[in-house]
Amino acid sequence: MHYISTRASSGNLPERKRFCEILLEGLAPDGGLYLPEYYPQVNDDMLTQWRRLSYAELAFEVISLYIDDIPAADLKAICNKTYTQQVFGSKEIVPLRPLGDGLYLEALSNGPTLAFKDMAMQLLGNLFEYELARRGEELNILGATSGDTGSAAEYAMRGKKGVRVFMTSPNGRMSPFQQAQMFSLQDENIHNIAIDGVFDDCQDIVKAVSNDLAFKRQYKIGTVNSINWARLMAQVVYYFAGYFQATTSNAEKVSFTVPSGNFGNVCAGHVARSMGLPIDRLVVATNENDVLDEFFRTGIYRVRTSADTMETSSPSMDISKASNFERFVFDLLGRDGGRVRALFHDQIASQGSFELGADPVFAMAAGRYGFVSGKSLHADRLATIRDTWQRFGTMVDTHTADGVKVAREHLQPGVPMIVLETALPIKFAATIEEALGQPPVRPAGFEGIEALPKRVKLLPADAAAIKQYITENVH
Repeated sequence: MHYISTRASSGNLPERKRFCEILLEGLAPDGGLYLPEYYPQVNDDMLTQWRRLSYAELAFEVISLYIDDIPAADLKAICNKTYTQQVFGSKEIVPLRPLGDGLYLEALSNGPTLAFKDMAMQLLGNLFEYELARRGEELNILGATSGDTGSAAEYAMRGKKGVRVFMTSPNGRMSPFQQAQMFSLQDENIHNIAIDGVFDDCQDIVKAVSNDLAFKRQYKIGTVNSINWARLMAQVVYYFAGYFQATTSNAEKVSFTVPSGNFGNVCAGHVARSMGLPIDRLVVATNENDVLDEFFRTGIYRVRTSADTMETSSPSMDISKASNFERFVFDLLGRDGGRVRALFHDQIASQGSFELGADPVFAMAAGRYGFVSGKSLHADRLATIRDTWQRFGTMVDTHTADGVKVAREHLQPGVPMIVLETALPIKFAATIEEALGQPPVRPAGFEGIEALPKRVKLLPADAAAIKQYITENVH
């Protein structure tokens, strides 16, 4: 399997890379994102065989379609080491819970940091350690987080040989629990950097540093954000796992609703559907920062400024520049890298938006690729948290509530609708208490986490300042 950039020039043969090359690289040198040259196809026989597998076995089968430069025995060992009941709390790893009317919740938040990001990040940490040891190299991971990516990455990489993490986050814009999870880590290879700005500023810094190829090579900069294909690839697995739990035959279809800010989680669903998994609809649920909902309704992709990015009670989705969206547009435009570059590099930079509504391809977003969307506001969040608790005894976090609210608007008779859980409620305790009049359950091991000593550096939203900090802390 080879990988190409979403901005690969259609006039020339695109540069093709193997999986382990892009694993440590992040963004392509041309500023694009890597995708496989094609999506491997699954057939009825494969689906039938995969239904019987454990999650670790399923993960091996799915990702081995994308990785052919790690020996199969080693890759199987990495999957078995990653997806255990001890780490994820249940034999199913991602159990389904019914919420009535054919609606299900897929539990993705039982890993070490209580968020769905653990599902991919735990695998990524083990892949990084394996490949760095094989090469005898080191890697400096530069990341951006709006809340959950950061802690998931840090818990996956802490103590790993040959890996340092430099994680940027928007100062004061995460919940106290999210901040405490990250900033309380005292491991020497973990560096937390609070940026004076919003998440999009952090993401812009990561891209700017990654696009400085000389600096990137000198300091061996890699990424763990979902711009890294390996993370998105790992997320494809739980779409298969959810489908198998919700159905008894391969003739059945399901739909998925995904709370979405950066488009990585739902982009994994697009990949699974493109592989042939019988997915009917992919429902994108946004909060007040509705750049993605606006696109799927109108064809207009309009990036908001930092000042126009609202601070909401589902803060991990307070994003107005959806990095992974470029991958989907690449497929939507028939994999025309030149056109993708013109839209995402040239037009976004000059106009802050682009429009595909009048283009015949726009109808394919829903018709061929199954995308629909909706949005949820603070009042919706509170009502959904209350309703889900009162009717089903299930407490959901604010982002998952956005998903449940939008999912109910897109239910179809006879088609199970699976909402992907984002995080456990404890991460957003203030809003849960506002909705229910009681605090969420705090899982064992997280008592008093907010009171622990914090290790964090406050820096301006400036790529040069981040590069200077990395320079000073790489020994």
